[in-house]
Amino acid sequence: EAAPPVTPSCAMVKVKAYELRTKSKDDLYRQLEELKTELQQLRVAKVTGGAASKLSKIKVVRKSIARVLTVINQNKKAAIREAFKDKVYKPLDIRTKQTRALRRKLTTEQTKKLTLKAKLKAKHFPQRKYAVKA
Repeated sequence: EAAPPVTPSCAMVKVKAYELRTKSKDDLYRQLEELKTELQQLRVAKVTGGAASKLSKIKVVRKSIARVLTVINQNKKAAIREAFKDKVYKPLDIRTKQTRALRRKLTTEQTKKLTLKAKLKAKHFPQRKYAVKA
């Protein structure tokens, strides 16, 4: 059996995340498929007793796949954030995390609100002003 043809990704060194961010969605998926097929070939080479250089390349390819997937997921999340930017209710994964207590805390507008009785009391009995001698 003849060896499978060498794809451009086989000759590639590890992929850089900043380079991936400039690529389109289709390019990213194409590159992901190339990397996965390359990984498959490297695993076959490992079983059949391939060269040490191929065995050491498995880690690089796995990390490259992870990088591509990370960029794809970041792009998806950015698109979701953009879609829900002006909406009141957002999906849980794009809401601000904070702590449970902070998420339930009243807004500043809510804390400053006064009851009718409190408003009248503040109006009729304002805070006294004292002049302090120097």
